[in-house]
Amino acid sequence: MIKNAKALTVTYLVKTTLGSLNGSDKEADNLSSIKKFTYENEDFPYGSSQWVRRALRDQLSNLGWELSEGKASTINKGAATTMQDPVKYIDDDLFGFMGTVKGQAATKRTSPLRVSPLVSLTPYTGDLDFGTNYMSVNAGGNPNIFETEICAGFYRGTILIELDRVGTGDGFNEDLTPTQKAKRVNAILDSLQNLWSSGRQSRFLTDISPKFIASAILSTKNPIFLETLMLEEKTIQLSPLIATLEDFKKIILDNTFGVREGFFDKTPEDTLPMGKAFDKMREWVRSVYTEE
Repeated sequence: MIKNAKALTVTYLVKTTLGSLNGSDKEADNLSSIKKFTYENEDFPYGSSQWVRRALRDQLSNLGWELSEGKASTINKGAATTMQDPVKYIDDDLFGFMGTVKGQAATKRTSPLRVSPLVSLTPYTGDLDFGTNYMSVNAGGNPNIFETEICAGFYRGTILIELDRVGTGDGFNEDLTPTQKAKRVNAILDSLQNLWSSGRQSRFLTDISPKFIASAILSTKNPIFLETLMLEEKTIQLSPLIATLEDFKKIILDNTFGVREGFFDKTPEDTLPMGKAFDKMREWVRSVYTEE
């Protein structure tokens, strides 16, 4: 059954005690803002999907994978691209690319890795970190006052990996072997388990690795837990997750929940320790790509 899987989806919660996750344009002088959007007249902090994708890509490098180098566009006002070699580079395979050369058709690969923004479950309350930079005072300058928007609480994000599109399609003259495909998908799971963004970590070191996950391997492509993993104070809401499993039982080949100890008062029955939950997902991946 699992060998016929088309997608693996993971919805996850992270927790910040005090952070300034994803910077935005300045709204005022000497104020470093965070990204926010408005929903029902309240502002919610979030980390953009491109920020999450950058974090996943960077962690692949930290885990020892060679990444595709960035290249400037060869046309005026064109976007930067990469080496566009998914056979050699895991990130060109999983994250896709688009390249344009004047006078030629664009080359592109749509990412098999789908990523949602990392959205705070609680609204922004206006907290600021106040600071004063005295570095120039001894040289005759004035202290420089600055403020940084900060936030705390749980954030929710989702990834979906199109398993049938990894190591094949645009950019490939010949498919990767099943073993190579499994190794690349499991590398992304390694990156997610150790999710880390380098931005704003010098003053606001923040752990954004998952503290709870709801995951499933599916016979079609649907991020089933994206809107149904809910939290009330420190309790995972069970009924939306149970209803999701029932509603989509025809396409769920297997599922798992994983938790880091100490963050939640209540979790679903049979929830695994986080390490074992990721091990179970890696085993799914190996089963999908088992060579005949």
